[in-house]
Amino acid sequence: MKTKEVILSFLSSRIKSLFYHIPEEEFEKIYEIRLRVNKPLILLKEGQYYFVRSDGYLTKKLEQAFIVIQKDIIDTAQLMSDYSMYALEQELKNGYITLQGGHRVGITGKVVIEKGVIKTIKYFGAMNIRISHQIIDCARELFPHIINGENINHTLIISPPGCGKTTMLRDLIRLVSDGVENLFSGITVGVVDERSEIGGCYQGIPQNNVGIKTDVLDGCPKAEGMRMLLRSMSPRVIAVDEIGKMEDIFAIEDVMNAGVKLICTVHGSSLADIQRKPVLSELINKKIFERFVVLSNRKGPGTVEDIIDGINLNSLMKGREL
Repeated sequence: MKTKEVILSFLSSRIKSLFYHIPEEEFEKIYEIRLRVNKPLILLKEGQYYFVRSDGYLTKKLEQAFIVIQKDIIDTAQLMSDYSMYALEQELKNGYITLQGGHRVGITGKVVIEKGVIKTIKYFGAMNIRISHQIIDCARELFPHIINGENINHTLIISPPGCGKTTMLRDLIRLVSDGVENLFSGITVGVVDERSEIGGCYQGIPQNNVGIKTDVLDGCPKAEGMRMLLRSMSPRVIAVDEIGKMEDIFAIEDVMNAGVKLICTVHGSSLADIQRKPVLSELINKKIFERFVVLSNRKGPGTVEDIIDGINLNSLMKGREL
């Protein structure tokens, strides 16, 4: 199924009708559909936020915006759960659900606490439908900088939010797994996909192309997942998104001590920025990472600002752009 067809199948009838006239190629440019009770429906398209008029056309004028009502969100949630909200309780503990195709839906509302632990969310007040976009070969030009013969350099991708770090990580995983003709033959990769954004798993099966030699632990906390993969799947490389907690650092050291290579991401604007974070500074000072890749949104998501040698901390781009 195409992206538009999948997304529309989960939307309430009122919301769905707004998108009928949008061609598939234009729908592919939408990254978020935000629904809030008694608020305007908002789209994120090509980096810009738009309201949607009742005839489905986009506008920047608030007075023309289509207003979402609670029934729109209730009906959409029912469709997403196949009319069994109980079946989604486990996912709702994390505040989101994952749809077929790897699309993720963030949900807010009344949080239900049981014995001090989040049980579920009810009385939904808002939804953020994040439409998955896989950009094949977006990491192709970066790839030669992270390989070392038939092995991989320990790599940390540094990026502010919304600058394509997960998209870049996903494509690197695919290239490492499948290999690149005349350059790299491909090796086994284990992915800990805590928030279901890398593989976009639906019922345990990755919906995104993450390579033929890749195994994905979906919805698993990073630290536990890295150790599980070490014990069970014999990966040559482990990939995780958004490290930062102390338990992540301990698990990373276990991975590296086992001789397994690591590709991961972290929120930050530069190497200097993450050096100021106590949890990460020790890893940098120990020269554990062999490559740092700095991304920005300067020329659109995934702009490679710098590639840094983790041992000498010198730039490998030398003023050149990828």
